[in-house]
Amino acid sequence: MVTPTVLPHVDAVEAALKAVPLTVYIGGTPTSTGWSPPDKFAVLYPDPGKASRASLAGERTDFRHLVQVTCVGATVERALWVADKVRQALDGPLTVAGRRAWQPEDQGGPPVQRDDDVTPPLFYVPVLYLIQSIPS
Repeated sequence: MVTPTVLPHVDAVEAALKAVPLTVYIGGTPTSTGWSPPDKFAVLYPDPGKASRASLAGERTDFRHLVQVTCVGATVERALWVADKVRQALDGPLTVAGRRAWQPEDQGGPPVQRDDDVTPPLFYVPVLYLIQSIPS
């Protein structure tokens, strides 16, 4: 049995979001000169996850991790539109090679906030999802 890793799970979340379709970044937005944000997009901030034992045999086969999906828009409505698209995309089990994944669990998030550190200002709402899988 192979210990599960986080990157295939992050890839599965990214693929699900791109399929709805959304523009998706991982770990932040581009910082290159001249980059201007689209009017709506999502940014994934995954944690490293936790591989745990499924039995007393000691094999670490079960996997859990949190992914913060920050939903960003040029207006409050566009940020909430992204949140709706994310919820739609993560409404079923993820496809992770060699694993059986549960439907991501929506853990909620705070109200929409305005980011005045960028020009023009953007609105964002981070939503947490619990991702879980076991060997298939």
